[in-house]
Amino acid sequence: MTRLVLGSASSGRLKVLRQAGVEPLVRVSGLDEDGLIAAMGPDAAPDEVVRTLARAKAEHVAGMLGDQHVTADCVVLGCDSMLYLNGQLCGKPASTDDARRQWRSMAGRAGQLHTGHCLIQLRDHDVVRVEAQTSITTVHFGTPSDSDLEAYLASGEPLRVAGAFTLDGLGGWFIDGVDGDPSTVIGVSLPLLRSLLARCGLSVTDLWAGNVA
Repeated sequence: MTRLVLGSASSGRLKVLRQAGVEPLVRVSGLDEDGLIAAMGPDAAPDEVVRTLARAKAEHVAGMLGDQHVTADCVVLGCDSMLYLNGQLCGKPASTDDARRQWRSMAGRAGQLHTGHCLIQLRDHDVVRVEAQTSITTVHFGTPSDSDLEAYLASGEPLRVAGAFTLDGLGGWFIDGVDGDPSTVIGVSLPLLRSLLARCGLSVTDLWAGNVA
């Protein structure tokens, strides 16, 4: 049975997969994302940045898997999300002040959330296929009151997520709408993952069968 290995510490991505019937193994890559972004240079396109990071995470996790029972038949999923707003890519804010400035710049506006996905298929302990693609969803932000924004910042949630917001957490109160796949905004696009699995000769039902808790 095919196992899904999630190369991410994101609780949002884990929740999306669990609600979709999959109980993945979780392995965190711990890569130096800032270093990788810097190496790509300032002219790298947003979709290229997140796709490159997603692939680096998936490759790192695939290389660190030591359980031969798992590597006999598994797929490793790496993801990376960043918000493109005002001509700039925004990852996780470095401080509360950064998150506050970001929210003030995006309140009442729309931004594009780019999420890179990379799926690495292992069979008999060897990599047999690598598929990578980016999903883009437009997010329409509301305008929280000053007191609501300060309360949201004080929760700490904006510091833990790309773009300083969530759709499935406290930040959902301040999202007016989404054009595209909502699961992408949470961190992993189920339609895109279904497509990547199909390219590997797998269906979602293979993961349901192979990942029952």
